[in-house]
Amino acid sequence: MEPNRKSLNFPGLDLSYLEWGTGEPVLLLHGLADHALVWCRLAEQLSQRFYCIAPDLRGHGESSKPPESEYRSDAIAADLEALVTECHLPAAHVVAHSWAAKIALIWARQHPERIKSLVLVDPFFVNRLPSLLRPTFPLFYRTLPFLKVTGPFKNYDEAEAIARTLKQYRNWNTCQQDVFKAGMEQKPDGTWGSKFAIAARNGVFEDTLQRAGLIEKVNIPTLLILPEQGLNRQAWQIRPYRQYLTQLQITSVPGNHWPHLVEPDSCNAAIDAFLQSRH
Repeated sequence: MEPNRKSLNFPGLDLSYLEWGTGEPVLLLHGLADHALVWCRLAEQLSQRFYCIAPDLRGHGESSKPPESEYRSDAIAADLEALVTECHLPAAHVVAHSWAAKIALIWARQHPERIKSLVLVDPFFVNRLPSLLRPTFPLFYRTLPFLKVTGPFKNYDEAEAIARTLKQYRNWNTCQQDVFKAGMEQKPDGTWGSKFAIAARNGVFEDTLQRAGLIEKVNIPTLLILPEQGLNRQAWQIRPYRQYLTQLQITSVPGNHWPHLVEPDSCNAAIDAFLQSRH
């Protein structure tokens, strides 16, 4: 099923999103440097029973690219509140990957009536980083593999060669190729790079010094998905979720930090079963 792409125009921001199916709403939130199409396999599976809506979060994909100072967690949570309001969705299930889990948790604390359930897929950068790490951010940018496709590249083929080495594109199947291609663009100077904005990268990392996502109880049914080769493999990493999420289920699935791209059958089955249990 091909998604429909739509856009909402807010003051200072155009928010682009994809939609699939009909039924109870499910909001799909991509991780840092990704975009809405990463959820294509999951949305196709859910679309017979759910209305799936996946935004390109600000600074990503086809949405606006504000300046670096406008990527605070609260601002992005406000985008989600505006989105569901404009789409006349009183409440929705929320599936959030990686960094977007922080946004979902902050939004859940601010507007718990909006969220029927939460699915957090291998959360990353959820809690505040020590300010002493600020000088090392340039090293982060160079060493985090998923940021390598930011560019610039001389041509598309050079960018694709890098993508084929990354964990989220393991197997290089049709879905992964479509996701990669949709996230790239040719720049005005003729080079190629990601649609993910450098300003978004810098702004999000700065926000990780200022705001934590897990600081108080959240009384919403929540599924925490932990890939076997994901980023949360130690007991101390899981402890805050057990402490603050009062209705928590935890499940393990095959794959790495991007299970919805590299092991979609297992990951999507877990999400589907959880959503149906809350339906």
